[in-house]
Amino acid sequence: MQQLSLFDDSNENSSVDLSAPLAERMRPRSLEDYVGQRHLLGQGKLLLQMLEKDQICSMIFWGPPGVGKTTLARIIAGRTKSDFLNFSAVTSGIREIRDIMKQAQDNRAYGIRTLVFVDEIHRFNKAQQDAFLPYVEKGSITLIGATTENPSFEINGALLSRCKVFVLKELTPEELTDMLSRTLTDRRGFGGSTIYMEEQALSHIAAFANGDARTALNTLEMAVLNGEIAPDGSISVSKETLEQCLGKKTLLYDKKGEEHYNLISALHKSMRNSDPDAAVYWLARMLEAGEDPLFIARRLIRFASEDVGLADNQALPLAVAAYQACHFNGMPECSLNLAQTVIYLSLAPRSNAVYRAYETAKADALTQLSEPVPLVIRNAPTQLMEELHYGEGYVYAHNTAEKQAHMTCLPESLKHKRYYLPTEEGCEGVFRERLEKSREFLAHESNPPLQATGDSTCNAAEQKV
Repeated sequence: MQQLSLFDDSNENSSVDLSAPLAERMRPRSLEDYVGQRHLLGQGKLLLQMLEKDQICSMIFWGPPGVGKTTLARIIAGRTKSDFLNFSAVTSGIREIRDIMKQAQDNRAYGIRTLVFVDEIHRFNKAQQDAFLPYVEKGSITLIGATTENPSFEINGALLSRCKVFVLKELTPEELTDMLSRTLTDRRGFGGSTIYMEEQALSHIAAFANGDARTALNTLEMAVLNGEIAPDGSISVSKETLEQCLGKKTLLYDKKGEEHYNLISALHKSMRNSDPDAAVYWLARMLEAGEDPLFIARRLIRFASEDVGLADNQALPLAVAAYQACHFNGMPECSLNLAQTVIYLSLAPRSNAVYRAYETAKADALTQLSEPVPLVIRNAPTQLMEELHYGEGYVYAHNTAEKQAHMTCLPESLKHKRYYLPTEEGCEGVFRERLEKSREFLAHESNPPLQATGDSTCNAAEQKV
């Protein structure tokens, strides 16, 4: 447990220990220097209003590493003129917690506020978390817990109910690039040196950091310390040095630039062309360059419906499962979940009939917005609606032998339109046969009863790929 007085650490004019790691030297000391979290600290946002009114409550900061949870807690302590107590979930026992809480309670009698910061609060067991509870309830302390795990599952309900949860987001590449740029000129960073780097170097570091400010600063520090020192004391960081520090060769990647769209297009089209080798390569290119795995997973979900559709009715559930796996695991573990799904989708039977059906229907829907719903399939909850023939002639399909009634469900002007045109691929061949009989039945009342032609839930493992 570390205790810092407000005047020990947060004074803007305090000397800078240049031997400390760059990430520690550049830790923001005020809201003006703080990077990111505009959804919480922007003008009119809740947390900023709480700070401006000096009405801070106990809080949980939930977010990935390196987004400023500890820094924000320190800034809040400074703004509220509170003693800052930093607890470690690894080294702090229940007795130590209670001793410090007793001290905080005594300090309160002298008008001294105490902010207790608990990093990785999800690592505290139930008894340790419960030790804070009475002091939070009485207002003896302001508790700020930081966690990378879902607090709904990892924090006791009694403690969680007394805290406001704030979700901190990954820093954007633009925010990280701006932070790195300031680091090169700030006296706490490399402002006392002349640093030469390629124009895009900071953007590459920001992309590599994947939203983590600590990773970005550590990488910049490593690159500068390994740069070439000239006789005049200036430091040059070459592209090769930067590549070694990143551990990457694929630096040509911008999550919002052309290469971003080029690579996702390459992945999609490789899967569409049933080429799992190429698809896995493009997947690796994106993931190893720092692409958000959830972005890729969302594209796989789209692909499952757009390019596979009902030809393999296991494609969409698998793609959704891959998204969930990415959410649960994160990188690098979820890379295999995505690779498995990419290979499956690459080899699945192919059909774009669902895509074509919707796009054709959408075109009609946008140009024929006033087409009335046929009376036969309208609800008639009132007497007036019945008198206006709402629902007249409606037949409940389940009460028929064929499980289908002779009704036209499309508007009159569109009753002969055909939107879904299934192929013969995989399971879609089964749906095609059923659809042909269904349409034939609707077209001719004298048709024999509709018969099922097969199991529409065919096993994907038995399909011919």
